[in-house]
Amino acid sequence: MRKFYFIIIWVMVFCSGCEYKLRPNDDTDRKKIEIKRYDRLQSQYLTTGDFSALQQMNTEFPIETRTLIEDILHIGEVDDPEISKTLLKYYQDSTLQVIMADVEVEYANIDDINKSLNDAFGKLRTYIPDIQTPEFYAQIGDLEHSIIIGDGMVGISLDKYMGENYPIYRKYYNHNQRESMTRGNITSDCICFYLLSLYPLDNLENRSQLDRDLHTGKIMWVSNLVVGKNVFRTKYVECIDAYMRKHSSLTVLQLLLENDHDDIIKKTGIE
Repeated sequence: MRKFYFIIIWVMVFCSGCEYKLRPNDDTDRKKIEIKRYDRLQSQYLTTGDFSALQQMNTEFPIETRTLIEDILHIGEVDDPEISKTLLKYYQDSTLQVIMADVEVEYANIDDINKSLNDAFGKLRTYIPDIQTPEFYAQIGDLEHSIIIGDGMVGISLDKYMGENYPIYRKYYNHNQRESMTRGNITSDCICFYLLSLYPLDNLENRSQLDRDLHTGKIMWVSNLVVGKNVFRTKYVECIDAYMRKHSSLTVLQLLLENDHDDIIKKTGIE
């Protein structure tokens, strides 16, 4: 059974010890990023019951479909003969039906996101030349997960990026949570949690909260660096920024690989 990283954007979930495996492909790290529109097949099947859309979901996106059914929605096994009916019934929820219709309008065109991801990964490779670029796909979840990372893929749940003023969000999320649930946050979130999966904090269970916060701060700082704007703003990100300004010879890769934060704590006085 594959292990996946499920990330809710405002809560950092560290997954040290989990397996992360990219598909073998020598050209993966140079391939142009284009988000696959799994969400469109989802919407087609889940709003009309179109069996041909379901067949495409199973044949063209088998991993994505298994992940959705078994690991995100937890509604059964993908090989269950009745699972298609269960999936269809699950999304008959009136709120999810509205979300699917709204996502279809809001994300009719995602050229800007494709460009942003390509730019960000292009810059990331200048700091980490050997980093592999995963495949990206869009999906519609159930308002639980924002970014799903595993098996060399990054899944983007568009239902979690409908904008901070999206009416449905007001029922479930506070203002601070909604601020990050925007189209403009997709690229930075993908970078942030992809890096978290590649560079987990060693011996997580026995680390202090400060160590965990500083590790998160490092990941966020690098994400801000490659997207070219301060999306993530915490005192720990500011701490890492101050530290890196004083240690200009330290590379981004060295920063990410360093699990001993004593020098950062000592030099910045962070608590």
